Amino acid sequence: MIAEEAFAGLLQLDERWAVVAAEYESEPAERFLVVVRETETLWPSLRCGQPQCGDSGVVCHDHAEPRTWRHLDAFGKRTEILCALPRARCKRCGKVWTVPAPWEGKGKHFTRDFEAFALTLMREMPVKRAGEILGEVDTRLWRMLMHHVKGAHAALDFSGGVQIGVDEMNLRKGHEYLTVFADLLERRVLFATEGKDHTTFTAFVEELMRHNEHPHAIEQVAMDLSAAYRKGATQTMRNAELVYDPFHVRALVGRAVDEVRRQEAREGEDATKASLKGSMYLFRKNPENLTPRQAEELDGLELKNLATGQAYPVRLELSDIYRRAHTPQKARYRLEAWVHWAEAKCERWGKSLAPLAKAVTTIRTHLEGILAHWKGELSTAFMEGLNSVFSAVKRKARGYRSIEYFITMLYFVAGKLSLPSYPNHRK
Repeated sequence: MIAEEAFAGLLQLDERWAVVAAEYESEPAERFLVVVRETETLWPSLRCGQPQCGDSGVVCHDHAEPRTWRHLDAFGKRTEILCALPRARCKRCGKVWTVPAPWEGKGKHFTRDFEAFALTLMREMPVKRAGEILGEVDTRLWRMLMHHVKGAHAALDFSGGVQIGVDEMNLRKGHEYLTVFADLLERRVLFATEGKDHTTFTAFVEELMRHNEHPHAIEQVAMDLSAAYRKGATQTMRNAELVYDPFHVRALVGRAVDEVRRQEAREGEDATKASLKGSMYLFRKNPENLTPRQAEELDGLELKNLATGQAYPVRLELSDIYRRAHTPQKARYRLEAWVHWAEAKCERWGKSLAPLAKAVTTIRTHLEGILAHWKGELSTAFMEGLNSVFSAVKRKARGYRSIEYFITMLYFVAGKLSLPSYPNHRK
């Protein structure tokens, strides 16, 4: 019985369960099959699960069909538990139920120890790759992961999350988006939902209420310059100050400069087209980040005669404001001056700087929300860093079958969930 005792120790079984056999099989594949049965000490420990009963007079009714659970490999071999779970019956009320296996995980096909190891692998690599290592099909692993994440996410407490960040995430080509809400203080993803219109805030508010938080307790919401997000936030969170994320403000102007360059390269004179050919990254980078060759190419352009050359300093000045303006007063002074300077430049150059003029008008319209970035201790760095998290999630959820799979992986990777998490078994 040495082998049986060894496996009983590995499974951490108490006196209510016993390993009655431990067999090594080579066909159809190599594996250890560990046979477990209940002992007589199980029955005195059980109580009827009926709320109006709860009697201790529980006896064995019969046994369910034998089942197997995948366990951690033992001695380098696949290991499975075989057990015909007993069905209990209350002598008082007659209720019959199957006694849960103490080793069973949420995936039903796996033990808790196996699931803990599988979760560790899936946090670091795509689910399909984890399945190859574990010798399991990825559909089973996905099912198990979704059970764990759903339970752990439902148990989260959102109270105290007074600073919220929201951003969109592109799932696939064809304009399929998720809207992601995050707690900027705890630096964790709270909620994700399909779409990027104002109704995503309604869905988020409903989720907040389910997790012990009220939408009117939210003090600040960091977001991009989306009109839909602004509408959603103002309609659902009446006390929240809107804070426009610096990353998106700079990106707005960066895209405008890029559009000016493309427009000029497309519609300009032949000499202008030739000078701007292959120059995209020259204007997307700050001067200190250019390679020596790129810096030489930029110096060789007649920037003062190019609309792109006029738009480029506008982007650089905005970046400098975010780097060097450390107080709300200085930020307001410099941003207001920047708007006047950029508008005057756009007016002089007319149609050539039309994309930039549109971006500057947007910033003027949203100036108070942009300046709110410098108030208090709100940091939007987590939302900016989520871009790399999104990329990692896409890799790990590769081959996902629906948006539900993708959201599950997002919560798993960035939701700070308590995993693995198991409910208390009914006694």
